[in-house]
Amino acid sequence: MLAMRSYYLVGLVLGSIACSAPGSGAAEVPIGPHDSVAIAGHMLYVPPGYSVNLFAQRLGGVRFLALGPNGAVYATLSGAGRIVRFVDANGAGVAESVVTVLSGLGDPSGLSFRGDTLYFAEEIAVKRLNPGATTPVTIVSGLPAGGHSTRTIAFGPDNLLYVAVGSSCNICDDALPRAAVTRYSLDGSNPHTFATGLRNSVGLAFNPATGELWANNNDRDDIGGSSMAITDNLPPEHLNILKDGKWYGWPQCYLPGKPNPEYSGADCSGVEPPAITVQAHSAPLGLAFYTGTMFPADYRGDAFMTYHGSWNRSVATGAKVVRVRILNNRPVAVEDFVTGWQLADGSRWGRPVAVLVASDGALLVSDDTGGRIWRVTYGR
Repeated sequence: MLAMRSYYLVGLVLGSIACSAPGSGAAEVPIGPHDSVAIAGHMLYVPPGYSVNLFAQRLGGVRFLALGPNGAVYATLSGAGRIVRFVDANGAGVAESVVTVLSGLGDPSGLSFRGDTLYFAEEIAVKRLNPGATTPVTIVSGLPAGGHSTRTIAFGPDNLLYVAVGSSCNICDDALPRAAVTRYSLDGSNPHTFATGLRNSVGLAFNPATGELWANNNDRDDIGGSSMAITDNLPPEHLNILKDGKWYGWPQCYLPGKPNPEYSGADCSGVEPPAITVQAHSAPLGLAFYTGTMFPADYRGDAFMTYHGSWNRSVATGAKVVRVRILNNRPVAVEDFVTGWQLADGSRWGRPVAVLVASDGALLVSDDTGGRIWRVTYGR
């Protein structure tokens, strides 16, 4: 791994340096001061003082991450139907081995620990694995199959479980619990629809400063028909601060006062506005507040999101990690943090999914295309 400080000030310099990156194709290089990290035959770009190493690799379809007892890192390998634990015995920031915790699962996605107990979501159920047990217990059953199949979970300061289920379609009328976040007691009882109108909210995280539930949201595709410029840039993706009983618009509306063409007569005045919007078709998936101490102090309390990247935009976008700057407990700006997985021709050699603050303060990023977990550090 080689880190180089770069200051790209003019287009000629940008072009010449980008073309020197190893691997097939030139990476998109951010404007402004950054460090360049040569890794896995390509280049990644991070703010000055940061570096990147491979925490784990050769992990087909690695998706979601969680921090377990004693700081151990867990992940779901969704396509393989497995949950695994990584062993970093010497604390060097590289996993020496991978241990299978559970196998034979049905498209596992979100996972989280409450104490020593592992909770995880499959496509149609949420389950709990008690400490020392080998067989999980189903606590929520009957979740709908198909469509957006990820099921992410989070525990609130209210000692309740929150489960996000995405829509079955791009634009349609879906029955609950789709396109919503539902709240349950820890044993899966007492379901309560918490927030609706969320086409596909994959990233869930409670703000440790306020106890509020934040969720990003993938909005619809193919708005605007044959007008590619409109399709490419509408509607924006959202970062929401979810409130009990509020409606966030889908499928009728994509913003307050902005009906989707298929629902041209819809009343969109009651749509809860997003906390902030970002580039359309970025496909935000992971979300985590920075609670560590490794990064500079001004990162404390900010959040990180992953953009999995567009799939049908005429000019590709996404495939990066961004920093969400927070002021007075509200997001005020989104800026690039780790880039380079997307090449200049729009192809990608990696697609970030989940983001996790490790026990040492490093930031871990899963990559389901590259089959890797990246580790971002500062000052080391």
